Amino acid sequence: MAVNSTDVEAIVRQVLASMEGGVAPAVSARPAAAGSIPKTARVAVLTAKKHFDIKEYPIPEIGDDDLLVKVEGCGVCGTDAHEYKNDPFGLIPVALGHEGTGEIVAMGKNVKVDSAGKAVKVGDKIVTCMIFKDDPEITMFDLNKKNVGGADVYGLLPEDASNFNGWFADYIWIRGSLGSTFFNVSDLDLDSRILIEPCAVLIHAVERAKSTGILRFNSRVVVQGCGPIGLICIAILKTMGHVNVIAVDGNEQRLEFAKKLGAAGSVNFMEHKGIENLTAAVKDAFGGHLADFAFQCTGSPVAHANIYKFIRNGGGLCELGFFINGGDATINPHFDLCSKEITLVGSWVYTLRDYVTTFDFLRAAKAIGLPMSDLITDRFPLDKINEALEKNLAMTGLKIAIVNE
Repeated sequence: MAVNSTDVEAIVRQVLASMEGGVAPAVSARPAAAGSIPKTARVAVLTAKKHFDIKEYPIPEIGDDDLLVKVEGCGVCGTDAHEYKNDPFGLIPVALGHEGTGEIVAMGKNVKVDSAGKAVKVGDKIVTCMIFKDDPEITMFDLNKKNVGGADVYGLLPEDASNFNGWFADYIWIRGSLGSTFFNVSDLDLDSRILIEPCAVLIHAVERAKSTGILRFNSRVVVQGCGPIGLICIAILKTMGHVNVIAVDGNEQRLEFAKKLGAAGSVNFMEHKGIENLTAAVKDAFGGHLADFAFQCTGSPVAHANIYKFIRNGGGLCELGFFINGGDATINPHFDLCSKEITLVGSWVYTLRDYVTTFDFLRAAKAIGLPMSDLITDRFPLDKINEALEKNLAMTGLKIAIVNE
């Protein structure tokens, strides 16, 4: 029987460990498809506001319940941009990046399946979800559909000796001891895999909207804010068969892209001064009707205050734009909420089940020809990560991504 170098290494480790009375660290029985694993690798560490340093660290030995993943790409989230600009979470120094994906290059002996029970092996492509060590009530099929807002995530972990804690790196160390969750998504292309995390946010929001009983097949729907979040919302509604969606934004290029993803029409708020005129424009776009349901995706308190005016009596609203404290919004509870009997739901992150639904959405979107990959407008190598974050803050693209060679 032929023995490869990885097998020899594993045997040597086991022999040495037994001589020392210890336990050998796990080494994959198969070499990585991308080649041998280096001894060190790069990690982008945010060491000060608006500054990443590229640092080199020894790659750790993985344990029996761990994975070592070679990073292929990672999207830049608005959360990354907020941390880069102001450190609102107080994490500096920190290894960021949570919209990542890559290839398993080594895995512990106890790792057999992903968080959905799907078999995994070296060479498979994965994404991570949340870390649930401190909340065992969250499960794959939790009937209460508890979301994961209180969980941890790779890419927003406090600095520790592990170093490979975020996807803005050459490799990431997925540790079973932390309660990590991950999914085998080998059938999806790289762009789709980079978009999984933000798409899951919108899958969850749409599920929240459906829980009101107001969002129906023929509903008139307004989506306010056509950044990546709003645009993905429109794409999901399109795959569900919603054809009466109006996009609201102040950027004409984003509004045109919204139409490519399924919006039937658009309203540029820059062309309408005052809330009365803007409301009239939205109403005109729906043929003289107000919206049955609205998604507020901007994170702007003014936008939140405005959107009630776009909704008919008895309509519904899903607010999902405020992933950080964006300030207070002023509404008139009588006119905006009570007298109209608006059903309001908030949406925050996602559940594990939403992640699996997201995979199906991305397959469906591709099948009907939606240009999801065009959401990724800019790709930067790891050593240009500061430029990537500045591009994100400038809002001159849509989804910015770090893509490794």
